[in-house]
Amino acid sequence: MIGLLLLVTHTSQAQTRKNILVIFSDDHTRQAISAYGQKQITTPGIDRIAREGALFTNALVTNSICAPSRATFLTGKYSHQNGLYDNGPRRFFDGQQQQVQKGLSDAGYQTAWIGKWHLESLPQGFDYWQILPGQGHYYNPAFINMQNDTLTYPGYATDITTDFSTRWLDQRDTTKPFFLVIGQKATHREWLPDLPDLGVYDSIDFEMPANFYDRYEDRLAAADQDMTIDKTMRIGWDLKAPAPYASAAVYRRLNPTQKAAFKGYYDGITREYERIKDDSAALLRWKFQRYMKDYLSTARSLDRNVGRVLDYLDSTGLAENTVVIYTSDQGFYLGEHGWFDKRFMYEESLSTPFVMRYPGVIKPGTVVDEMIVNIDFNPTLREIAGAPIPGDVQGKSILPLIQKAKSAKTNWRKSMYYRYYEYPEPHRVAPHIGIRTNRYKLIRFAAPVVSWELYDLKKDPTEMKNIYKDPKQASRIAQLKKELKQLALDYGDTDGAAMVEME
Repeated sequence: MIGLLLLVTHTSQAQTRKNILVIFSDDHTRQAISAYGQKQITTPGIDRIAREGALFTNALVTNSICAPSRATFLTGKYSHQNGLYDNGPRRFFDGQQQQVQKGLSDAGYQTAWIGKWHLESLPQGFDYWQILPGQGHYYNPAFINMQNDTLTYPGYATDITTDFSTRWLDQRDTTKPFFLVIGQKATHREWLPDLPDLGVYDSIDFEMPANFYDRYEDRLAAADQDMTIDKTMRIGWDLKAPAPYASAAVYRRLNPTQKAAFKGYYDGITREYERIKDDSAALLRWKFQRYMKDYLSTARSLDRNVGRVLDYLDSTGLAENTVVIYTSDQGFYLGEHGWFDKRFMYEESLSTPFVMRYPGVIKPGTVVDEMIVNIDFNPTLREIAGAPIPGDVQGKSILPLIQKAKSAKTNWRKSMYYRYYEYPEPHRVAPHIGIRTNRYKLIRFAAPVVSWELYDLKKDPTEMKNIYKDPKQASRIAQLKKELKQLALDYGDTDGAAMVEME
C-alpha cells in the first residue's frame, strides 16, 4: 500500500512539473527562419513554437563556434571558465564540472542527449545518451551508444536523430519529468538535404545581401579572413560539382538509391556550372545561389523534423506539460559580407535563433526584445525544473522576462561580453573581444591584425562603417572600453581585460 502511494505521488509530481525538450541545431541562422523575417522560404515547425510561445529577437552567444557554444549551454559559463575555447587543439570538455543535466537529475528529472554532441569527451551526467561521433554524417550515420559501441544506421541523420528521440520518450520512466536535448547535425557544412528536399528551392532566385560585395574598407580583420563564398567555398565539396561527386567521402557513404538520386540531381548542377565557369561574375552569383539552395533545403529537412517532434508531443498528450525550446549553437552568414561560416562578432553570427513554448506561462505570440546570452540557458532550465543554480553559473534565468515581472526589464542586462579564440585555421578569423549594447558594438581584434572597430547598430545595422576613428566618438569609446574591461573582469577573464589596455 505504501509503495502504491509513493508511486502515485511520484507520478503526480511528474505530471505537475514541466518536461523540458530542447532542439539544438548546428549553424542554423535567424536569416533562414521565416519567424525571423525570411520571406522567400517558410519554416513552419520552428514558426509554430514561436507562434504558440515566444520569439526572442536579441539572443546572442559568447563565442560563435560550435563546440564552445555547446559547452556554454551545458555549464552556463564562458569558454575561459568551462575550459573549451575552440574546435581545434583545445577542444576537450571536462565532463566532471557542473552541467545542467546533473542539476536536473538531482531534482528528479530523467535526462537524455541524442544526436550531435561535438565535444571531445563522452557525455556525463545523463541517464541516457546516443551521439554522433564528431561532426557526424548526414547519410547513413554512425552513432556511439552508452556501451561505447559505434554502430551505423541507414537513412538520413536528421530523421534518425528524431526517431531515436521519440523512441526514448516512448520508453522513458513516466514517473519522472524528462529533460531531453535533441542535437541535430543540420545545418552544418556540407549542407546535404534529405532526398525529398533535393532541388526543392531551385525555382527561387535568392536575394543577395546588400553587402555581398563588401570590400572591407577600414576593417582589417574582415579583409584578412578566409571564409568567402567567392574564394573559400569549394566547387567539388561545398557545391557538389562537377559530378559525379564520387571523390568525396560523403558520396561513398551513400547506398545505391541515394547515389542515384544525388547523381541525377547534381549532374544537372554540374551542367549549370560548366556553362558559366569561365565567367567570373556569373560564377560568383551561381555559387551564392547554389549555397543558398543547399543550405535552405537542408534547413527544410531540419524544420520538418521539428514539426515531427511537435506532432509527437501532441499525439502522446505531452504537449501541454512540456516546455519546448528551439535554438542553435550560433548564427551563420548567408552571403552577408560575402561570407559563409560564423566566428566574427558581427550580428549574423553573434545572434542565434531562440524560440520557446511554455504552456501556461508564456502567452502565445510573445516577443522578447531584451538581450539574452547563451550563458542564460543553463540557469533558465534549472529554474524551470526547480533545481538550484550553482554559484559558478555566469548567466541568469530568463524566466522573469517571459513572466513579465515588473522589475525584469529595468534590471536586465544592457550589454554583453564576447570573446573568440580560434586562429588561424580554419578561416583565419583574428581572435577578438568585444562589447555589444542595444545600440553600439566595440570590437578589439588581436594579432596579427590588431585593430579596433566601433559600430552604431541603429544607423549601420549591417556593420559596414567602422566609426572608431571618428573624433566625435571619443567619449563613447572611452566609456565602452571601460565597460568592456569591467565585463571581462566580472566574468573572470583577466586576459581579456588586459587586451583592452593594448593599442
